[in-house]
Amino acid sequence: MLTKSFGGAMAAARVASGGTTPTMPGAGLASMVRRNWLLAILLAAGLVLRILTQLAYQPALLFIDSIKYLFGAYAGNDPPGYELALKVFLRVGTLPMVVAVQHLTGLAMAVVLYLILRRRGVPRWLAALATAPILLDAYQLQIEQSIMPDTAFEALIVAGLACLLWEPRPRLWMALAAGLALGASATVRQVGEIFILPALVYVLITVPGWRAKLVKAVALCAAFALPILAVSFRNYVAIKHFSLAPYAAGTIYGRAAAAADCATLTLPAYERALCPSASQQARGPDWLDHGATSPIKYVAPPAGMHHVPMAADFSRRVFEQQPWRAVSAISKDAVKLFAVQRVTSRGDTSITRWQFQRAFPLYPPYITDPHGRLRFAQLNPAGKVKVIAKGRRFRDQPAVSAGPAGFLRTYQLDGGYTPGPLFLLTVLAGLAGSIGVLRRHASPAQRATATACTLMFLSAAAVLLASDVFEFSWRYQLPALVTLPPAGALGIMVIAGYVTARRQPSPQQAPGPAGGTASAPREERPRSQRKDRASAS
Repeated sequence: MLTKSFGGAMAAARVASGGTTPTMPGAGLASMVRRNWLLAILLAAGLVLRILTQLAYQPALLFIDSIKYLFGAYAGNDPPGYELALKVFLRVGTLPMVVAVQHLTGLAMAVVLYLILRRRGVPRWLAALATAPILLDAYQLQIEQSIMPDTAFEALIVAGLACLLWEPRPRLWMALAAGLALGASATVRQVGEIFILPALVYVLITVPGWRAKLVKAVALCAAFALPILAVSFRNYVAIKHFSLAPYAAGTIYGRAAAAADCATLTLPAYERALCPSASQQARGPDWLDHGATSPIKYVAPPAGMHHVPMAADFSRRVFEQQPWRAVSAISKDAVKLFAVQRVTSRGDTSITRWQFQRAFPLYPPYITDPHGRLRFAQLNPAGKVKVIAKGRRFRDQPAVSAGPAGFLRTYQLDGGYTPGPLFLLTVLAGLAGSIGVLRRHASPAQRATATACTLMFLSAAAVLLASDVFEFSWRYQLPALVTLPPAGALGIMVIAGYVTARRQPSPQQAPGPAGGTASAPREERPRSQRKDRASAS
């Protein structure tokens, strides 16, 4: 059965790339590479970059948040999906094996996106170019080398969208599979909850008949909710809270406090202390959420109230009373994606966190390397350091290979990333292509391309804007790599189809024999009428 399934998948790949089933496997592979030569070159380049990345940093790149996923530190602050997957994998594997799987996943995402675009009529060269960002972007390489959930999040996004887009009209099992994948993305990063909206819109647009629409929409929603409910129940068993990330509700405080005008804000007396000073506001949402001297860290809530609900209530009041200040702050962050250069704006999380370094990055007191061994710690409620694990468990010492690390850093800083103007172009093309679903006289193929563009574009807009609602970080812009370029490619095809249709002459203006315009044939008069007209003349 496995052999049969693999053969079916290969046949589907050959059909999507414009080929036929060969008689010799070797000949078929060579023929496929020749037909899809640009994708093959990009995949080879992506593979080489990933090998260099794995050689450069051993055992893996780590960040402060990595201790949450490796050891369950600060339970309830993040969805535990990635943590649970790591716990199972590390019973038999190592950190280098984890990042190797993540690098292979990056390559696989590019192939899946290419196949989807080819099935929707995008030419090989354009489909291949749409995969270049995920294959070559240095920030993507860096996050794949890190013990962070972002690669898994992107992979689940691609899997869910691929299930919906594999055929012009998703079948019932495709809607179920898409719901499971997109719902699982929310167990990795909670912002994935937003994907139910574009997925539901797509099903309602593409599925004909209200009964079929209802059945597949319900199936999609039920499958989407299943992994979320399962992980929420796991949290209830573990920490007595039925929620994906019960202690994450306060993280919207940073955005609200940075945007608030406390002089005109109506607040309970006990929440007034949460108002930051002007200098604190200038340090941005991330610092206001996590900084050691942020108001949220030292303000004491009233008796019987926890910090999280107090901060959440403060944030709600800001968004309700001063919505335009919040919208303005979010909008200013949203357009940063289109900047020509990757820089850190005032108040943003430093971009250096997501850049390759020449030395192994450490984050005292959370991640240190005394005696050449990694040590992991967290702060207890009293603010004291508590060691939770040592690196002997991973059988590797932190090490950097100077040559590959230097090359990767130079590549990244000197333009090895997706430029902002290209993202802007894909946004404009994706928006134009999405409007194409409103065309009344589009062919079925053109409509299928337009609906696919709509799903990709709405998914990109939803996840990027939802992330910006909390704070701007270049890390949170990475889902753009797997959504905006495909949306732009599909949008270009919709625009090209519209232009071609406009240039084609209508039946009343078909080209004549001599290249001119043939007019409609004149009605032939009876001979008697022609004689009468001649005599009258």
